[in-house]
Amino acid sequence: MSAPTKGGHPVDIDPRDVIATAPMSRLQIIVIGITIALNALDGYDILSISFASNGIAREWGLDSTAAAGALGIVLSMELIGMAIGSITLGGVSDKIGRRPTTLGCLVVMALGMFMATTATSPVTLSIWRVVTGLGIGGMLASMNAVAAEFSNTRRRNLSVSLMSIGYPLGATFGGMVAAQLLKTQDWRSVFYFGASVTAVLIPVVYFMVPESIHWLARKQPAKALDKINRALARMGHAAVKALPEIAADVRNSSAGIFGPAFVALTVIVTVAYFFHITTFYFIMKWVPKIVADFGFPPSSAAGVVVWANAGGATGGAVFGLLAMRFGLKPLTIIVMVLSTVMVTMFGQSPHVLQTLSLICFGAGFCTNAAIVGMYAIIAQAFPTQLRASGTGFAVGVGRGGSVLAPIIAGFLFQAGYALPTVAFIMALGSLVAAGVLMLLKLEGDRAVTERAKRVVATRVPATQ
Repeated sequence: MSAPTKGGHPVDIDPRDVIATAPMSRLQIIVIGITIALNALDGYDILSISFASNGIAREWGLDSTAAAGALGIVLSMELIGMAIGSITLGGVSDKIGRRPTTLGCLVVMALGMFMATTATSPVTLSIWRVVTGLGIGGMLASMNAVAAEFSNTRRRNLSVSLMSIGYPLGATFGGMVAAQLLKTQDWRSVFYFGASVTAVLIPVVYFMVPESIHWLARKQPAKALDKINRALARMGHAAVKALPEIAADVRNSSAGIFGPAFVALTVIVTVAYFFHITTFYFIMKWVPKIVADFGFPPSSAAGVVVWANAGGATGGAVFGLLAMRFGLKPLTIIVMVLSTVMVTMFGQSPHVLQTLSLICFGAGFCTNAAIVGMYAIIAQAFPTQLRASGTGFAVGVGRGGSVLAPIIAGFLFQAGYALPTVAFIMALGSLVAAGVLMLLKLEGDRAVTERAKRVVATRVPATQ
């Protein structure tokens, strides 16, 4: 099957420049929508295990203080798996492609979620939670690359931002589904639902998401030109005459994210993400306990978390729109500083439910907007051959921040520090991240777009 062409003839142009400069097609928009749905699986799974934990504790006798440690280990296993999956499978995505990696990770996730329903002890459940986390971690690294590489340059930051808000959307709406399921069924229903949704998304990805043209043009595997032209045809773009010229040693280079050209970038984005994520997870993990300690019922405390996630989804979307007009790096630094302000305000807020909800909405808005900014920065800063690896490493190490954040806060409370002091200390993570990010040199989107347009203008024949 031959791809449609301009004037009936293939054009002499790098296919990556076509994607960078042409308006986004319906297929490209659908792919971005799929990345949102895939990222929502992360948000659902994180919150679903929290919902299921009460039923697990009752069934296995883990609801006593003495057994709380075993339950805590179970709750942490997925985060460990995600860290390992992000760090290791990001490199796999850069090596074998976005599409096979994503499909493989979805199969692993569906298996892990389904097999969790067969667990009869904390040990077996922990094993399957690690498996699920491995799949999610690898998928997240690929999704950031997919969102960036299926978008044109003008809307790339918006596309990555929209992909990123899948997490709070999945946490919010998935949490609502889990709560309804647990009213009439046991904790296994939470994982049955997650496995079913994941299984449904496998054929969706298989039929709707072609391999990234950026990856095909850079790696040039067997039949790369045919695959590129088929993908371009599905997007309504002209076919290209030939693959871009990339030296074999460059194409197969083993230089990675810790090579001389990228080690500084890798360290900066990883450290910035790590410190900011400690602030983010302090809000997400400790708000229910803190609000309940104020004397409000658990249902009200859960409602405040919903407001924080709603703020996160809103913040991610607004950030994406702003990133189309303003510089990505300064915008991310600003919302990180605002995250410090909002989390500090939470620690000093009056014990009024409406006020707490509003402040948590603002804190979720700023903290998740900054996470969206970090995803966009990583997607822009790393080249195609390292984009998933860079994302995977930064996010994987950052998951360490997600594990440490509630632990650090807990020890601060145990040491006798009051909420205003603890909140201020935990808020400093975002401030440190903002300072680290100032060291980053980032090429602006406008420069990238203009360079791509110049290449298009010189390569497309005058008769086209």
